[in-house]
Amino acid sequence: MKHLLALCLCLLLGACAVRPPLPEALPTLTLPRQLHVQREQDGQRQDWLLVIQNEDHRLRWSLLDLLGIPQARQLLDGRQWQADGLLPPNPAARELFAAVLFALTPSEQLQRLYPQARQQEQQRWLGDRWQVNYRASEHFTLNLGQGLRYEVSPLPSENTP
Repeated sequence: MKHLLALCLCLLLGACAVRPPLPEALPTLTLPRQLHVQREQDGQRQDWLLVIQNEDHRLRWSLLDLLGIPQARQLLDGRQWQADGLLPPNPAARELFAAVLFALTPSEQLQRLYPQARQQEQQRWLGDRWQVNYRASEHFTLNLGQGLRYEVSPLPSENTP
C-alpha cells in the first residue's frame, strides 16, 4: 500500500512539473485573433490555424488543421487550462498556447505578468523553456527546445486591400 501511495504521489508531482507556465493574470490582448502556425521539428512541417477568442473573462484557444478540423481546444481562465469540447487532452497544444500567450503579452505588461521573463530588443525568454524571436509584433518564432520550433504569423485580414 505504501508503494502504491508513493507511486501516485510521484505521478502527481510529475504531472504538475510539466504544466506550462502561466502569467500572473491574463494580459490585455486585442481579440479575436487568427494566426497561422507552422510547426517544424526533425525536418517535418505542419500548418495550423490558431484562433484566440475572449469569452466571459476567459480565453478560448482553438487549433485547427488546414481543412478546419479541430486538433485542440482549451479554455484558459487565468490560472488553469480546461478542456473545451470532446477532444482528447493535447499537452503539446497546451504548451503551444501558453508560449503564444507569452509571446503576445505586451512588453509593458511582461515583467508584471511573467516576473521571471527577460526581454532584449527583438527577443524574449522564459528561462530555458521558451525563446521568442520577433520579426514584427505578431510575426515571431517560438523555440520550445528539443528542436521544436513554431513560426507564427497573423492571417491576412479580409478588410486589408
